[in-house]
Amino acid sequence: MGYTITEKILLKHTKLKSIHPGEFIDAKVDLCLGNDITAPIAIEEFERLGAKKVFDKKKVVLVPDHFAPAKDMASANQCKRLATFSKQYEIKHYFEVGKMGVEHALLPEIGLVLPGELIIGADSHTCTYGALGAFSTGVGSTDLAAAMVTGEVWLKVPESMKFIFHGKLGKWVGGKDLILHTIGDIGVDGARYRAMEFCGEVIEKLPMEDRLTMCNMAIEAGGKNGIIAPDKITADYIRSIKNKAKPGIGKVYASDKDAKYHSVREYDCRKIEPLVACPSLPSNVKPVRALKDVTIDQVVIGSCTNGRISDLRIAAKILKGKKVKHGVRLIVIPATQKIYMDAVNEGLARIFIDAGGVFSTPTCGPCLGGHMGILAAGERAISTTNRNFVGRMGDPTSEVYLSNPAVAAASAVKGRIAHPEEVR
Repeated sequence: MGYTITEKILLKHTKLKSIHPGEFIDAKVDLCLGNDITAPIAIEEFERLGAKKVFDKKKVVLVPDHFAPAKDMASANQCKRLATFSKQYEIKHYFEVGKMGVEHALLPEIGLVLPGELIIGADSHTCTYGALGAFSTGVGSTDLAAAMVTGEVWLKVPESMKFIFHGKLGKWVGGKDLILHTIGDIGVDGARYRAMEFCGEVIEKLPMEDRLTMCNMAIEAGGKNGIIAPDKITADYIRSIKNKAKPGIGKVYASDKDAKYHSVREYDCRKIEPLVACPSLPSNVKPVRALKDVTIDQVVIGSCTNGRISDLRIAAKILKGKKVKHGVRLIVIPATQKIYMDAVNEGLARIFIDAGGVFSTPTCGPCLGGHMGILAAGERAISTTNRNFVGRMGDPTSEVYLSNPAVAAASAVKGRIAHPEEVR
């Protein structure tokens, strides 16, 4: 019997000759990641274990991005813990404010992720890197601590689900809509502890940014990981980075024709239109046109899901020459310093500011209700982020709607949830 791409990568990182879904394995990691919320706990465990060094100074990554730039004394101390640990143990990949970005946008951008690698992170959206053909998954802080010491992770081999996307994408439809459609179909636990493998002619033509968006939200369906087989788009993306520390394009794997899947689902993308996930689950998906009476107080464009330069270009295309509706807050947050500078150099930042929005330094702040856009009681936001649980962005009585950047930008102009065609 053949293997899926996920099974092949996991097997390669063990000493075993074969594996099967449901089996528990010890696997070597190529990279382990922590942020300013999760890493301090891992550091406590690391020290409690009495470890004298990390397993590899080049394979531990620490990124203060959730409450950074520090919003208060507590968050400042959290960030300091990362800085102190990185200096003490000579961590090569520590990214201070001014160099950091939202972790799951930063790591692919600088070439720290390659196809065929096994990556863990103490953050649920670590599954993002499956877009590059890597096995990547979120773990707890204690698992991160163990990996920093041993270079290994203990996990169960997941079953795989295959999602095949046929047809052609309509106007204003992108990776965000494909993953929202998928989550709406199977539910927030429909892929619980399973690998979500995305394929089909639509995926084969999908830009890397959209692939990253799709794999980022695999966890919102309960997935252990999301993954897309590497191809020319993957190789071109990696070569464009020119990371001398990691030359080549990694190890390319693909699922065998006789690989066994838990289930296979097929979608006709010609029937998929711009979508919105309504409160308070990512699976509560409705077409944009069905929500035209929903007024909003705030719009957030950014995050590890949709804060890349292509996302900002789409939003700017909608907003150019227009004004944000009076009484609505527009917050635009590029996901990395490079994206920030690209947006400035391309004139995108000027478009957002002229429209009446604010343009922020990279941070995860509003996505998790940390800072830079907390919602008050009864307020309503539409956001390009990945989660809309009760109280996710602020007061428990506030509401969060999730969408792609074009819908978010159009909604900022209209002051209500709007289809991009309404403002073009």
